[in-house]
Amino acid sequence: MSPYPSFIYAFIYDAQASGFNKAFSAVSLSLSLSFVLLCLAFVLALTPLPASAADTAVDSHSPANTVATTSNLASDDKSLLTQNAQSLTTPAALTSPVTSPINSQGDAIEQFVAADFSQRQAMLGQWPGSAESLDTLVELIDNDELYQGNGGQTYLLNADDELFTYPDRDLTDEWPSDLAQVTLTNALRSALVFGQAKVKLDSDDPAQRLQAVSILADNIEQIDPAIVSAAAVREDDAEVSAALSILEARLDFRDGDDVATQIAALDVLADSDSPQVLIDVKQALANDNLDPNLETALLAAEASIEQRISISTWSGHLFTGLSTASILLLAALGLAITFGLLGVINMAHGELIMIGAYATYVVQNLFQAYLPEMASWYLLAAIPSAFLVSAVIGMVIERIVIRPLYGRELETLLATFGISLILMQLIRMVFGAQNVEVSNVSWLSGAYQVSASLALPYNRIAIIGFTVIILLLLVYLLNKTRFGLFVRAVTQNRQMARAVGISSARIDMLAFGLGSGLAGLAGCALAQVGNVGPSLGQTYIIDAFLVVVVGGVGQVWGAVLASLGLGVSGTVLEIGIGAVLAKIVLLVLVILFIQKRPQGLFALKGRFVD
Repeated sequence: MSPYPSFIYAFIYDAQASGFNKAFSAVSLSLSLSFVLLCLAFVLALTPLPASAADTAVDSHSPANTVATTSNLASDDKSLLTQNAQSLTTPAALTSPVTSPINSQGDAIEQFVAADFSQRQAMLGQWPGSAESLDTLVELIDNDELYQGNGGQTYLLNADDELFTYPDRDLTDEWPSDLAQVTLTNALRSALVFGQAKVKLDSDDPAQRLQAVSILADNIEQIDPAIVSAAAVREDDAEVSAALSILEARLDFRDGDDVATQIAALDVLADSDSPQVLIDVKQALANDNLDPNLETALLAAEASIEQRISISTWSGHLFTGLSTASILLLAALGLAITFGLLGVINMAHGELIMIGAYATYVVQNLFQAYLPEMASWYLLAAIPSAFLVSAVIGMVIERIVIRPLYGRELETLLATFGISLILMQLIRMVFGAQNVEVSNVSWLSGAYQVSASLALPYNRIAIIGFTVIILLLLVYLLNKTRFGLFVRAVTQNRQMARAVGISSARIDMLAFGLGSGLAGLAGCALAQVGNVGPSLGQTYIIDAFLVVVVGGVGQVWGAVLASLGLGVSGTVLEIGIGAVLAKIVLLVLVILFIQKRPQGLFALKGRFVD
């Protein structure tokens, strides 16, 4: 027996049936409405556009639409070759997608930051600014420094988390709440590369056009040969024309339909020293079933290119050796004066080089803190500062430590060695034990591209020129001035110099200060090419003494020849046997040379009289 009356079961059954019917009716109604909406959308899609809308649409039969339609079809199967060919050959009005206009306020970089994806792509296809501004954009993006703030404002964020406004580059403490880094997708990165090439190809500066050819050569798989041919026809600079000819030949060799075309291209490529061209030739030689004539041409081109690359490589090694020799000469000139004049083995000479480098670091920081707009010119103030600081410290050392020990070589060696330890420890206490960063000035950054396989860094070129200037000034000072006459007199015969009224003590102090100042100049130069740390001087002190001993005590021109010989030969030996063995071999050669010629290359005229 059920515990509930029968009319309750009847009521529950009726309620369930009624709910099911209501649910079924709701589902049916929603399906019907969906069908009606779909039909309405289909009818609207087939309805022609009104006249006003048709005016704004692009005519599918107009010539402009041939490019505009292609530009708007950003499908996955569209190749970068087609995109980049259009960006380099067609006007921006034809390649730009139909989007909202770009904010015209600010310079080109600010407009780029404020734009959306399609607008940025259009800007890279037709850059509104100068080639220099596009290079700046590339540098900022590569260094992860370009950021976008509220409302599209442009900011710069450096590695020290300091935020600057753009373009005035003023430091700000007001950080936007939605600061976002400006990055590039692969498509924008490709457009940026070819946008650079397009802007530079249209430049009036041959150097800019040469950079454009280099950009195209690095992306040869994605360029249209017609672009290179058109640029070669209108080019009037010999160097740029030769680079375009090599690029054309690479394209002809890659895409040539017959053996004759490829052989003709190889005749041009044989005059190249580009490593990439050599790779192309070697890859072609690796193929099977080569035509005999083509294989012969490939082997001849390979031999010619390898020979040219070898010449460029050894030219680079000789330049490196020359720059090393100039650094050794700067480090040894001051030692040649103090050692030749006073007969003192100054073991603290390396630390005076280090002090010059740290003086350069301090001047750099002062410029960055108080003259940020002139920070790139700090080196012009660092050169005299490094000389004066090292010269003053050197004169203090001569007065306090070295003067009481004249005539006692062993004691002066030990005393100056102790001074070197004291100076190193003082530097560690003031600046820390870690290396400090001395940034290379902007106008000495980069390299002069002699050929495809040879680039000469500007900072090393500047060091060679700086050394030549210092050498000429020193020769003039020692041979054409009254002070130089006194120095030579004291060096050759101290007692006779005193007898004619020359204050040898004063000349000793000034000469020691001059040698110390030259060491400071060497430190200033070294700060541009290497690390600056407390042990900087220890790296060059032994080589500086070798230069002085081989060249002859107190002989400037002997130091010049010795530094050239040791710098170039050391670089060549390092290439063949490594740095450690090169040092050992070089030291053995110096010992053998001194055994045969103890006075060095140039013997000192006169005599020392205590």
